[in-house]
Amino acid sequence: MKVTLSALDTHESSFTPLVVIELAQDVKEETKEWLKNRIITKKKDGGAQLSFRPLLNKYEKETLENQNLYLVGASKIRLLLGAEAVGLVKECSDNTMRAFTYGTRHSFKDFDDDNDDFLSMAERQFIIKHELENLRARDEKMIPGYPQAKLYPGKSLLRRLLTSGIVVQVFPLHDNEALKKLEDTWYTRFTLKFQPVDRIRGYFGETIALYFGFLEYFTFALIPMAIIGLPYYLFAWEDYDKYVIFASFNLIWSTVILEVWKRGCASMTYRWGTLVMKRKFEEPRPGYHGVLGINPVTGREEPLYPSYKRQLRIYLVSLPFVCLCLYFSLFVMMIYFDMEAWALGLHEDSGSEWTSILLYVPSIIYAIVIEIMNRLYRYAAEFLTSWENHRLESAYQNHLILKVLVFNFLNCFASLFYIAFVLRDMKLLRQSLATLLITSQILNQIVESLLPYWLQKKHHVRVKKKVEALKADIDATLYEQVVLEKEMGTYLGTFDDYLELFLQFGYVSLFSCVYPLAAAFAVLNNLTEVNSDALKMCRVLKRPFSEPSASIGVWQLAFETMSVISVVTNCALIGMSPQVNALFPESKTDLVLIVVAVEQMKLTAENLREECREGGKEKAP
Repeated sequence: MKVTLSALDTHESSFTPLVVIELAQDVKEETKEWLKNRIITKKKDGGAQLSFRPLLNKYEKETLENQNLYLVGASKIRLLLGAEAVGLVKECSDNTMRAFTYGTRHSFKDFDDDNDDFLSMAERQFIIKHELENLRARDEKMIPGYPQAKLYPGKSLLRRLLTSGIVVQVFPLHDNEALKKLEDTWYTRFTLKFQPVDRIRGYFGETIALYFGFLEYFTFALIPMAIIGLPYYLFAWEDYDKYVIFASFNLIWSTVILEVWKRGCASMTYRWGTLVMKRKFEEPRPGYHGVLGINPVTGREEPLYPSYKRQLRIYLVSLPFVCLCLYFSLFVMMIYFDMEAWALGLHEDSGSEWTSILLYVPSIIYAIVIEIMNRLYRYAAEFLTSWENHRLESAYQNHLILKVLVFNFLNCFASLFYIAFVLRDMKLLRQSLATLLITSQILNQIVESLLPYWLQKKHHVRVKKKVEALKADIDATLYEQVVLEKEMGTYLGTFDDYLELFLQFGYVSLFSCVYPLAAAFAVLNNLTEVNSDALKMCRVLKRPFSEPSASIGVWQLAFETMSVISVVTNCALIGMSPQVNALFPESKTDLVLIVVAVEQMKLTAENLREECREGGKEKAP
């Protein structure tokens, strides 16, 4: 028998704040009262049946700023029923993974009526977010006090409040005690150790835990390349043509590491319960707009936007714009080669020591320009993808990732392909690869971690001074925490983190055979990246809401595509090498056929693995 909320008393005297809602400063009182009632009202009456309290009481509001901050929590029973509603999968006493139900709660491992740790804080905050997002309009035609903010039956109230500017932001609070424990096992002691991925998952959720798990795995996977590359670099540094063995190793490495990761990822997500978790119905994204109508699939009233209009926007505006940006990137690349030719000519004329240093300047400038262009293009791609008006967040993300990957790939690697296969200058290829890789890593560390951390420290000092100056009798600790966290930057997801690893994978897998130290520099970067990203998540940015994930998503396909490109590239480099050419002095046809055969064998093996995997899934009960 299914247990319903109306059959249980979900009220508890103790209140643990989990989520903060910040309203705009000029929000009308009737709107506040209406929102409060909708949040605390019982589910059967259209509410969320959650706890809702202002951060400050009436007396404190007269003496303090930040009057429109509200705390949201829930009772233990309410959270358990919410866990059933969102379909959380937990481990049972017989070691199987099943969707949690309140009625069978005692059959789940580690569950006890007196145990408050059965649901992690990340899961509790995810449940609160789910309940707030599922607060839907019933008979209201508009938000009280705001006639321009129209509503229709079934519309998500929180999304309308956010798009109307009535709600400024909604974010989960940090648990300072749990955060300190996580930090102690994660990054505060600079020692070589495994990531506490399960603890990261318990605090931040599966999506972020998978990123750190992949970052750790990829770093370990780079170590064999670094170990082989170091002596290769030391003993064959000036002989640029002896790269066949290293390129052959690249062929195998770039494929094997992704296959091993798939297995490790599946093992982790099964243990966490997200591998077998049912996908929830995806709601329209907040920015989606159109003419109000009935969705033929769901039968709900929602905005409808014709697919042909979206396709016209994609093919008549977005595609030409992307092509224009790609052309501009190639134009900048040719300017870089002109600068290289100028620096080389200057060095040959003078032969002085400072002109030999000048040889690296064009590459450094070009690497900085590439980073600037990548970031500017990212803003343009986000605007275009939003303007295309995709209904689902997943469709929006897929189109955005495709736009960004295509441009970043050409922008970062076009010069290397040109040097390798047009100029055929292995010395310049090594110099350019080293400069691009090292410069991009330094810039990313500064922009993504050091600068935000410095700004956040300055803000933290200002907030502490303000709180210490208060004479009011308030819970200063909670007040300081909320005010500090609301001003932190918002974590925008793992997009940029995976993109950085994707480009790093490209630098190592495509051309590291001519610069064997590429993997070693990548390992050193990732060792600091683990700590800087952890610091960023814990101390620089707001805590993000947990999002259940069963894999790294579309990024797995992106890395596999790069792996295929690396196979073709390394086969071509092997075919160009003097050692291989010496085996076929008379005819190049045999050489081309062998290179193509090696490539096809690798692709065929990948296809067979995929077919076996799919066949296994079909046979599974």
